[in-house]
Amino acid sequence: YGEDCRSKMYPPSGPTFKGNVPTYVINLDLPPSKRWDELIRAKKTELKAVVQNIKDIANTFFPSGKIVDIVDHKISHLTDTLPYPFNEELQGIANSSGIPLGEIVIFNIFYEIFTVCTSIVAEDKTGKLYHARNLDFGLFLGWDVKNNSWTVTRTLKPTVVSLDFQRNNKTVFRSTNFAGYIGMVSGVKPDLFTLTMNERFSLDGGYIGIFEWFLGRRDGMWMGFLTRTVLENATSLDIKKGTWYVLETNYDRWKPPLILDNRRTPAMKCLNQTSQEKISLPAIYDVLSTKPVLNKLTVCTTLMEVDKGHTETYLRECPDPCSPW
Repeated sequence: YGEDCRSKMYPPSGPTFKGNVPTYVINLDLPPSKRWDELIRAKKTELKAVVQNIKDIANTFFPSGKIVDIVDHKISHLTDTLPYPFNEELQGIANSSGIPLGEIVIFNIFYEIFTVCTSIVAEDKTGKLYHARNLDFGLFLGWDVKNNSWTVTRTLKPTVVSLDFQRNNKTVFRSTNFAGYIGMVSGVKPDLFTLTMNERFSLDGGYIGIFEWFLGRRDGMWMGFLTRTVLENATSLDIKKGTWYVLETNYDRWKPPLILDNRRTPAMKCLNQTSQEKISLPAIYDVLSTKPVLNKLTVCTTLMEVDKGHTETYLRECPDPCSPW
């Protein structure tokens, strides 16, 4: 379901706005096993609801309960194969939440499989850079016929948080996260760069890669951990000159998107209609509020500026009629 380009959607309000998100500090000076304690204590109930929802879906397909049993008793041993400090952080989250370590590990690699997103980077006439994204999560993870929504998408919304990663009481970078997820799907390093991660659908790189990891292959790296490492340690990103915006959904930009999932064309139409002269975070929010860029999978919208590391995140809702993705 598509519509004309939205306008005047900012500041967020109305039926597409589900609420603001809280901010927590992650102190990088603490031992990795303790960094997430405050956040997990605050969001333990919400995190447990998401994990239980995922387990319920797994038990629907495998009623014997064997899949959940494997996750609880086998996957946890693979945590030791993850790089420091991520392995210790995951163990700390399991300890704080009371959720089995294997289930925390699975929650942290789910982004590699069940995500469709839209990201926009745009530059105005003065050279100011804007970066924004719709975080869409939960594809094929349980459709609630009664509420006309994806069940995991709905339960994830209360876990969305803004995080301020600090060292020596100073911000290193900021991000939008799900509580319990230690990788980065979006973030800003003040005055240096912004970053968002979009999934590229690839059987070999995604699904097969996960099974290879289960079976012992260790020469790869989870994308969320890679982007976390970049935000924590990098000091710049190359800027390619040319067009005034770059828009990415989940397909190679030099190839046509899947006909059943074309968010690229309507988003580009709205950006071109806006023009570089009028581009701003409110204008980009309008684009990300236009169906089907906004859809039933959309959990939240994050807006970022490189200058001073500004970031803001809003929970979203897509009222009917609305595309499922």
